Amino acid sequence: MRARIDSPILYLHQDDVPPYKKSGSVVRNNYFWALRSIADRAFFNQDWEFADEVWPALVRMLTSFAESGYLGFSETMLEFAEGEDIPAVLKPMATWVAPEEEDEGPED
Repeated sequence: MRARIDSPILYLHQDDVPPYKKSGSVVRNNYFWALRSIADRAFFNQDWEFADEVWPALVRMLTSFAESGYLGFSETMLEFAEGEDIPAVLKPMATWVAPEEEDEGPED
């Protein structure tokens, strides 16, 4: 999940948070509600916001869902831009990602 910090708020990219689906997987729906329950703001079509005081709970929750084996790595790992400072409390479930290279198409 793409993440960024604007102190003291952690933002999860709106396209990466788990969607709720009425007839969807129980695990994925539980994951949605668990994340939403500790989010400060989780509005439709907006990045989800998590205050720094819930970061330890967020990491424990992400770890638990990752260890369950039902969710993929990209769904439970916080992905920060390369070189961005990751607070120690988030490091167990965070990584850096290099910026995506633009697709330049086939070379002639």
